[in-house]
Amino acid sequence: MAQFDVFVNPGRRRDVVPYVVALQNRRFDRMASRFVAPLVLRGRVAAEPHYLAPRFMVEGQEVVLDVFNLATMPAERLGAVVASLADDNSRMKLVRALDEFLSQA
Repeated sequence: MAQFDVFVNPGRRRDVVPYVVALQNRRFDRMASRFVAPLVLRGRVAAEPHYLAPRFMVEGQEVVLDVFNLATMPAERLGAVVASLADDNSRMKLVRALDEFLSQA
């Protein structure tokens, strides 16, 4: 499983959060869990365009990264990869949001 792979949300509220994106580095693939962030449907979140809430297209749906609900999830529940946000532009937006959210500034 690669960093920034996107999966169908195996949890609840799929009508609002259809996907999750894996955040952790492949170096930690031996771990049984994955650090993920929800990707919320754009129309279901009141977030203004901002670098803390980057937007992406996944399977034709516009989704927004929700850095305020990061979680771990058993890797075995994630299923098949449906998309990747590892391209240069998407990766830059993800890293910037996470860096700002977690930095000590």
